[in-house]
Amino acid sequence: MKSKKPKILHEIGGISMVGHALAAARGLAPTVLAAVVRHERDRVAEHIAALDPDVLIVDQDEIPGTGRAVEAALEALPAGLDGTVVVTYGDVPLLTSDLLRNLVAEHASSGNAVTVLTAVLDDAGGYGRIVRASDGSVQGIVEHKDAAEDQRAIREVNSGIYAFDATVLRGALSKITTDNAQGEKYLTDVLSLARADGGRVAAVVTTDRWQVEGANDRVQLAALGAEHNRRTLEAAMRSGVSIVDPASTWIDSTVTFGTDVTLLPGTQLHGTTHVASDAVVGPDTTLKNVTVGEGASVVRTHGSDSEIGPGATVGPFTYLRPGTVLGEKGKIGAFYETKNVTIGKGAKLSHLGYAGDAEIGENANIGCGNITANYDGEKKHRTVIGSNVRTGSNTVFVAPVQVGDGAYSGAGAVIRKDVPAGALAVNVAPQRNLEGWVQKNRPGSPSAEAASQTSSTQSPTVESDPS
Repeated sequence: MKSKKPKILHEIGGISMVGHALAAARGLAPTVLAAVVRHERDRVAEHIAALDPDVLIVDQDEIPGTGRAVEAALEALPAGLDGTVVVTYGDVPLLTSDLLRNLVAEHASSGNAVTVLTAVLDDAGGYGRIVRASDGSVQGIVEHKDAAEDQRAIREVNSGIYAFDATVLRGALSKITTDNAQGEKYLTDVLSLARADGGRVAAVVTTDRWQVEGANDRVQLAALGAEHNRRTLEAAMRSGVSIVDPASTWIDSTVTFGTDVTLLPGTQLHGTTHVASDAVVGPDTTLKNVTVGEGASVVRTHGSDSEIGPGATVGPFTYLRPGTVLGEKGKIGAFYETKNVTIGKGAKLSHLGYAGDAEIGENANIGCGNITANYDGEKKHRTVIGSNVRTGSNTVFVAPVQVGDGAYSGAGAVIRKDVPAGALAVNVAPQRNLEGWVQKNRPGSPSAEAASQTSSTQSPTVESDPS
């Protein structure tokens, strides 16, 4: 992967590859689920434990190979445990519990010693080949590097995913050596040993090659990610979500929807985002861990860890930072940024402003260019604005400050003190007009020439309101 991050911790659909693999395995409801780790052991083990605390972490020693990995897991399991042992991998993120259940069911119903999951590929290069006996059973698996030319022509390949009889597996692993091209203890050697002891070795062939595809580089990871997204989108559409342009829409596995949701082009939904019925999201919107209420509209917005109430509208060009809670039928409009703010039902923050560390009451109308100045250079403070407040353009609230219900502010007001309910807050200085200033200080400029050509050089005087 050419990465500081261990391969199986790379993500598709918002979940690490090993996270997908663990979920598929856990879907079998196993008696014990063990994860064998080696590379970046502590980091991988910590990640797995966070995803599934009941997973048994097993350390592989210095003996290389999948056979040794499985042997180490068996040694860590409770003594005398029997039944079916399923072996899968941490880098097959599209594998499903359903396919694993089919593998286990076929293994049990046929009384097999070993059952291998296989796929038929147009290009089988690099994969172990399935060698069949005349009766159609599996005679063995030959790794690509050890295969003869005629064996490399075989298109049926080993996925590396198996169901074993536990007793057969233990006995065979004790006999396997590292005498091969790779110098590894191959798990595939179990098949020939089981067959030699009279056990039946069979295969379950999947027609869905993506379920057995792994990722060894970022090109393969991207291909798996695109296929995972295609499947996620298809499932969403079949459940009642309209996706106008699937090619430009990306949805994590963990995102959920109501019915009759519409996603417009360029939408990306991540994490625990939930979009309720009849909501419209997009175009060009990215949401992570955001709840979108029923019938809400979110247009050209970037948001995270926020709540958008039913019937509310957001955007365009809006930035919802963590802690934003927009009430029912509220509005956060164009070029607005919010953070850690609760906005009441029907309140409007229409355009060109910032609201942070604030509480805004129901049906308040916050004018253009309003800002909550919440940071004093050392600490952040809170602004509380009551219900049905009307604020003039370019009002600045210097927190901590409270504005009572029904209060107004004049345009350009700087609110440094609490405003009582129903009051008008203004702080206007008298306007001064310095006549002739342009001609004197900018002689020869286009402005000076325009002023000189004006028939009247006398501008009206603006007086302050004596109240």
